[in-house]
Amino acid sequence: MNTFDKMKTFDTYIFDLDGTLIDSLDDLADSTNHALRTNRMPEHSRDDIRRFVGNGVRKLIERAVPDGLDNPLYDKVFDDFRSHYLLHAYDKTRPYPGVPDMLATLKARGKKLAVVSNKLQAGVEAICRRFFSDTVSVAIGEREGIRRKPAPDTVLEAMRILDADAETTVYVGDSDVDIATARNCNLACISVLWGFRDRQFLIDHGATTLISDVSELLEEEH
Repeated sequence: MNTFDKMKTFDTYIFDLDGTLIDSLDDLADSTNHALRTNRMPEHSRDDIRRFVGNGVRKLIERAVPDGLDNPLYDKVFDDFRSHYLLHAYDKTRPYPGVPDMLATLKARGKKLAVVSNKLQAGVEAICRRFFSDTVSVAIGEREGIRRKPAPDTVLEAMRILDADAETTVYVGDSDVDIATARNCNLACISVLWGFRDRQFLIDHGATTLISDVSELLEEEH
């Protein structure tokens, strides 16, 4: 496994959202624990929630609720989570330092930019409007009729909209789900180290290019 001193020149950058562009962990944890507390279930630590995220909010709640989908209150907990999160999604969530400037620089260089997330579609659109409205032109989340990551469907949809070529497209994320997604799309993958998974975890799940600073996404071969 190698990290690259210089990035290959890409024309299209497709980004994961939570853990890659935005630090949303505290708001996700607060809403999860609110829903669990409301239903008299044990709460979880921030580190627990960090391990639970990455496969969409339904999977987050499945992992957080005792007995998961077999718990008769699963749907109630999910609804309580969603209601709370819609009201509190921006209490603590912010872009990681340097992310807005990085996106602006890529756009100024003529790059095509998209966000593809397992977050619900409405949430992805709202966050991109709030933080990245000047730079991100395509925002795709979980919705009916299209398989979520690591299935390739949502990324391929973003590429179709952007008229992107696989040879010059890179997927950027922070998790094993993102590595598998890029693999399923036959895309290059850059794994970031400021997100929800650590270096060894990412290496163990097949990461080939790791970066520890946002500025490294602006380094290209010439």
